[in-house]
Amino acid sequence: MAQAAIELVDVTKSFAGTVAVKDMNFRIEQGEFFTFLGPSGCGKTTLLRMIAGFETPSEGQILISGRNMIKVPPHKRPVNTVFQSYALFPHLSVTENVCFGLRSSGRMDKSESLDRAKRALTLVRLEHLARRYPSELSGGQQQRVALARAIVNEPAVLLLDEPLSALDPQIREDMQSELSRLQRELNMTFIMVTHDQSEALALSHRIAVFCQGNLEQVGRPEEIFAAPQTKFVAEFIGQSNLLPCDYLQFNQGVHSLRFADGNIFNAVSGCGFAFKHGDRCFVAVKPQQFTIFNSPDRDTDSSGAGNRMRGTIVHASYKGSSTEYLIRVQDLNIRVETSRNREGLEVGTPVIVEFPVETPWLLPGDSPETFPQSDKRITSVSLAI
Repeated sequence: MAQAAIELVDVTKSFAGTVAVKDMNFRIEQGEFFTFLGPSGCGKTTLLRMIAGFETPSEGQILISGRNMIKVPPHKRPVNTVFQSYALFPHLSVTENVCFGLRSSGRMDKSESLDRAKRALTLVRLEHLARRYPSELSGGQQQRVALARAIVNEPAVLLLDEPLSALDPQIREDMQSELSRLQRELNMTFIMVTHDQSEALALSHRIAVFCQGNLEQVGRPEEIFAAPQTKFVAEFIGQSNLLPCDYLQFNQGVHSLRFADGNIFNAVSGCGFAFKHGDRCFVAVKPQQFTIFNSPDRDTDSSGAGNRMRGTIVHASYKGSSTEYLIRVQDLNIRVETSRNREGLEVGTPVIVEFPVETPWLLPGDSPETFPQSDKRITSVSLAI
């Protein structure tokens, strides 16, 4: 097996008795765009700071290119960090900001550092703004300067601490494309922290999802989205609806389940867990996987092989290209997103919602804390959905 860019071995971090990061064990490969994803307070930034050397683990080892970095200070680690705040020097020009680390280290003369800075600015497409000052740049341009300053040192790993969160939506989308392009051209290991799931899905080779200091799942974006391994991941990525059911049987490739209202659901998803008759489980269905009907004849329509529920619209939110509905079914609010005409689908309307047997993903009814967290279990999930 090739040497990992980063390897975490039993890494735990506690602050005044509170565990912020617990028992982290996973590898980040050379040349990988890897993302730490989760809500505020989940431990992702703390873990990034430990890799950078700004925090010291309470337990465990952090290996960078095979070398244990626990006792190595931040400025001697082969990593550079791009901060959310950019941290540019306002009194220095763009070129001087990019050159700062090279000159302060005393590793090269002025001419060589200027050549390196020019190449870095060309990579981020800012060579034409080399003489400007940070106050004369847009937010997106300042972020590119911060990137150039980080990559000019040619680190083994580039750490990105929510680098796009301060940008306007359109600039943020543009910068996502630039980050992806830059990572490909440099073939450098990028580790990014974000709470934005769409950003993580769009940019990453693999994603680690965190919740309350625990590692919930590691996998490729399509695995994380389509085959969640815990209730938290299912709800956080794509906002899956979790429908509690009793497991009945598996027969001829079809899982049969009983919903709370007595309806029988069928699923042919590639499920990563073993169930037996009577087990509690959850059927995870994305909002976009539902079809909504207000036709009174739908109850007697036997066409198709969908799973159906009766409910009432309690809220409607127009989003331009689609409309999101909250539909009360039993004691649950089901989130449904559709691009169909809104006519006749008003708050208070009785409706039928339907999802195909091919779409749901099954999860155990246990709490997420009881699920396994090893890389081997997570990455071996079948995606035959």
